[in-house]
Amino acid sequence: MPAFAAPKEHSIALPPAIAGLRSRRDEARPITAEERADRQENARRLMRENNLSAILLTEGTSLNYFSGVRWWGGERLFTMVLPAKGTAFYIAPAFEEDRAREQIARGPDYKNPDVRIWQEDESPYARVEQGLSDHGIATGIIGIEETVKFVFNDNIRKAAPNTTFASATPVTAGCRMIKSTHELALMRLAAQVTLAAYEATYRSMKVGMTQKDVGEMIEAAHRQLGFEGGADVQIGEYSAFPHGSVAEQKILEGTIVMIDGGCNVEGYASDITRTFVLGKPSDKMKEVFAIVHRAQSAALAAARPGVEAGSVDAAARKAVTDAGFGPDYKYFAHRVGHGMGMDGHEWPYLVRGNTTELQPNMTFSDEPGIYIRGEFGIRLEDDMHITENGAELFTPQSPSLENPFGHSPATSS
Repeated sequence: MPAFAAPKEHSIALPPAIAGLRSRRDEARPITAEERADRQENARRLMRENNLSAILLTEGTSLNYFSGVRWWGGERLFTMVLPAKGTAFYIAPAFEEDRAREQIARGPDYKNPDVRIWQEDESPYARVEQGLSDHGIATGIIGIEETVKFVFNDNIRKAAPNTTFASATPVTAGCRMIKSTHELALMRLAAQVTLAAYEATYRSMKVGMTQKDVGEMIEAAHRQLGFEGGADVQIGEYSAFPHGSVAEQKILEGTIVMIDGGCNVEGYASDITRTFVLGKPSDKMKEVFAIVHRAQSAALAAARPGVEAGSVDAAARKAVTDAGFGPDYKYFAHRVGHGMGMDGHEWPYLVRGNTTELQPNMTFSDEPGIYIRGEFGIRLEDDMHITENGAELFTPQSPSLENPFGHSPATSS
């Protein structure tokens, strides 16, 4: 392990720029049971508006969002059914009952939770059907969360032949797309932490380091700041691969370095990309950076309540194609952004054809890029939230390839 890497026990000295970081862990307030109870009420409102009798959730982000339960279970069904009227009920393997009740007790359903267990030789799907019958919704319309495994979905349908099943996305996305003040604060902190980790890493980098070396420093910097995080690192011609290459890479003077990653703060993600050089960039590199910077600014200016999501992509794409890097997806090969929250990528998406109207407190990445195969790629990414009158980034835009964090140039540690 290189001398600058930071094993979790911190037994090896860190570079000064990383060692000097101070933890911000105490700034992160957890989501409360009361907040999750409000989320359930919002879900019930959306169920009524979408003619759903209940929604069914298995392990994953939406289950955590509404209940606080962080579950893993493999092939055994654990599910929460949240009716439009009445309290939730849970189906759990019998040998997991204690674990289930422990987690449920920390959420909004802590008072006498309805936990229905099944033994290894029994059908959990029959328990689901019985729960629906007990709540008077066995002939209703049940929304299935989009990440529920096919084997669970299929067997639930077979066990409840009188029930109609539909998508729960109007409810789950309808709730999760609009962030609370608390959620925005957690996402802002996550973005600030990641940017600070990147800057400290940048000030510790040297020509000759590999992308693995840089990745280890980024992880160490996040840990110094109190959180787990990291980034993919792509160098030179491999930066033209939007999601990177598996090839071994080494930093050379004057070559592009692209880092893309983030961290998680109380369940909320950051996603930031910075592109820079150690040494002097070429004129072409600086020209492309300036275009991408304009495209990021164009997307930010276009994003406001009431506009369609696709129009934000169009604004950034026009800045790129008008500068000669077109047509269409030839050089700017991906959408300009994705929704963000507990998942790094979630609804809605800033992509051509998406007619979803933006609303205050939606959150997105703003990440245009230009990728020239065989040469280099440049992407700038910051996290953005929609305000009452426009949009704001959680972190400052990167000023230049030579000075990506807006301070004095990097120095060797």
